[in-house]
Amino acid sequence: MDLITTPVTGDEPHDDSTQPAQALALFYAALNGKDIAMMRRCWSETAESSMDNPLGGISRGWDEIRAVYARLFDAPARYRFVFSDYSMHSLAGCFFVVGREKGFFEKAGQRLELTFRTTRLFRLEQGHWRLLHHHGSCDDPKMLEQYQSLVTAR
Repeated sequence: MDLITTPVTGDEPHDDSTQPAQALALFYAALNGKDIAMMRRCWSETAESSMDNPLGGISRGWDEIRAVYARLFDAPARYRFVFSDYSMHSLAGCFFVVGREKGFFEKAGQRLELTFRTTRLFRLEQGHWRLLHHHGSCDDPKMLEQYQSLVTAR
């Protein structure tokens, strides 16, 4: 296990998804850039893929996961997230990271500071690291309610 204090923003090199750190950075580049095509390159497109997060509940398979990101990306809002204070764990054929996702979400003149506990599991597929599972949770129910309301409001 490696403890890493340098935040991942998506601005790091992320062209080589055969490298775990770059696969993680690719995810944040896609998220912060609202780039659904790039996000698709991050995820395993198998039925085994799953995501459990505050916006979409449990989503299984790329089509369901894509719908959650599309809702976030299509929202007329500004946001930015970074992944920090995390540990990286390696196993045969996979690695996972456990840390904090911090950022903001701003829409219709409302700005909300956000913090989530986040775990991402990557699996090696044809020589490239792909997300197989994401779990995000929130310690602050009021913040979570405000975030969900801001994202879904038209």
